[in-house]
Amino acid sequence: MPRSDNRDRRRSSQDRPQPKGERRDKRFFAGESSSARIVTSQTPRQVRAVERLLSGIGVPEPKPFKPDSFQLEALAAIETEDVLVTAPTGSGKTWIAREEIRRMLAAGKRAWYTTPLKALTNSKYTEFGAEFGPENVGILTGDRKENTQAPLIVGTTEIYRNQLFDALREGSQVEADFVVLDEAHYLSDEERGHVWEESIILSPPRIRMLLLSATVGRAEEFAAWIGEIRGTTVRVIKAGPRPVELRAAYISRDLQLFPLFGEDGKYNRDLDQFAKQRSDGFRRRRR
Repeated sequence: MPRSDNRDRRRSSQDRPQPKGERRDKRFFAGESSSARIVTSQTPRQVRAVERLLSGIGVPEPKPFKPDSFQLEALAAIETEDVLVTAPTGSGKTWIAREEIRRMLAAGKRAWYTTPLKALTNSKYTEFGAEFGPENVGILTGDRKENTQAPLIVGTTEIYRNQLFDALREGSQVEADFVVLDEAHYLSDEERGHVWEESIILSPPRIRMLLLSATVGRAEEFAAWIGEIRGTTVRVIKAGPRPVELRAAYISRDLQLFPLFGEDGKYNRDLDQFAKQRSDGFRRRRR
């Protein structure tokens, strides 16, 4: 009986004349999914903590560039050896690659610069095009294929690996005298690490190799494996302390900034309030 009432109700609703120009399945805006935010002013102590966090941040005064000793050591070693550079982000690893590429191009040789990400590859393509001239730089990714006969090719590591496989099948040589494997720590990636491993194994010893990483672990063991596989000498070069300081902070929902660590270097207990808010919100959603 209730089912029949529902059918009658739907039929009467459909028979009812609809306003001209109105859709029968018209949807309405949903209400707000969360309650209004309450902005709580920071205490003077919290304001001082934020001021300490942000102090010194800005653009430094321009100074003449002077390479660090590790950069010069790597640049000298790469002439005759494979080189693994492990240095914190911002130390200037790319400068080593760029200067060696400059030397290779001046000598009429060819180079590859590989990265694990398409976005990073596109960025390096733009950077090197401005540095060496767009006619000297090409790009190969799954999405882009431009100026592929250029003496410098920027591409994803997968594309470089694929070219090595193609050369192996065809009995030919990869047209490169020098290859840079940026973000070399991807070798340890569970899903994609085999690409870096295959790139190292299949690259002929005549192709000198520069590996760059900020986070590679057990660098000496890594270098020893490369040397054993390729039959080359591998120099490990490590940079000093991080030149660009990292500062951690939390941004609240009302866009207030809280340092992750207090003045004593320990966890900032002011952040406990946000953990409680997230926990309360999670319990409300579950209900």
